[in-house]
This record gives sequence, structure tokens and C-alpha cells, in this order.
Amino acid sequence: MSSERVAAWSETELGVDGRILDVVRAPAGVLSARGDDVDPTAPEIVQLAADLVATMRVSPGCVGLAANQVGVGVRVFCVDVTEHPKTRTRHGTFVLCNAEVVESSRNEKAREGCMSVPDFTGDVKRASRLTVRGQLPGTGETVEFATDAFEARALQHEIDHTDGFLFLDRVAGAHAIYARQTYL
Repeated sequence: MSSERVAAWSETELGVDGRILDVVRAPAGVLSARGDDVDPTAPEIVQLAADLVATMRVSPGCVGLAANQVGVGVRVFCVDVTEHPKTRTRHGTFVLCNAEVVESSRNEKAREGCMSVPDFTGDVKRASRLTVRGQLPGTGETVEFATDAFEARALQHEIDHTDGFLFLDRVAGAHAIYARQTYL
């Protein structure tokens, strides 16, 4: 079953050390262009997968990071919502290549933020139940799994990045955008 495979995945499978990369900010052009599909077994994609996980891990509050957020226009992202309080279903840390939403239902509105849009958050309506298909970096295995709640939201946010969309493109209007609160 793919859900167990995703939950069992670890960046150690990649066999390379991740590097910390700089995160690009809007309005960088790479953020508004659809990424290219990739060969998940290509060495540069395996390295990128490790780099995304490493960069996500050192970024406080970060639950996902897409390749175009580090300036690489390809369809690869990582997610880990394990520590987030709104998480119900969790698959731990994983990276997906060429991911797509297969099925979705039950739209709910919730607040989102993004490392590439550090000064704002916004209310975005997204499916709260989701089935996603993608490929694991390194092996190229195709996985398909269902999730819900916050993990579903994070996946849609990252898939949007790979399609060239920011959460700001999904808000209902200016009334649904807020200055990010900073808590010291």
C-alpha cells in the first residue's frame, strides 16, 4: 500500500547529504511558472530532494517546501506536518516528484502562510480530503495515498507551487489577506 510506503520513507534513502538553500521570495519569476516534470531517479533531483528536506528542517514553522521556492523550476516538493497542532493524518517527512491531486472533497477555508511570502497570510479554501499521486525521489516508485485536514492543505499548497501558484492566487480577495503576526 502506498500510504505505508510514504510514511516509511526517509531522506536517508537518498544517500546524499542535504544542503541548506536560500528561499526566493515573491515576485520572483520562478514562483509563477509551472515547473518541469522530472526524472525522480536523476542524481540532480535526488540531491534537490535532500536539499529541500534540509532547508525545511532549519526553517522554523515550515511544513513544506517546493523546488521553485529555492529557485529551481521543477515539480518536486517536501512535506512534514508531524509537529503541527492541526494535523490529523500524518505521513512524516516525504518528498514527491511530479505530484498531482487525483481526488478531492470537502472544501474548508483556513489561514495559510508561505516562506516565499513572508509578510502576509491569507484565508484559502482547499479540500480537506485528498488523494495524491506522485513519485518518490531516488527509486522513482509511483505512490498514491489519501490524507486529510492539515496534511491535505499542505500538499495542495506545495502542488500549487509546482504549478506556479502562490496562496495569494487562491484567496477570495484583498479582504482575505493579513499582515503576518510576529510572536517573540
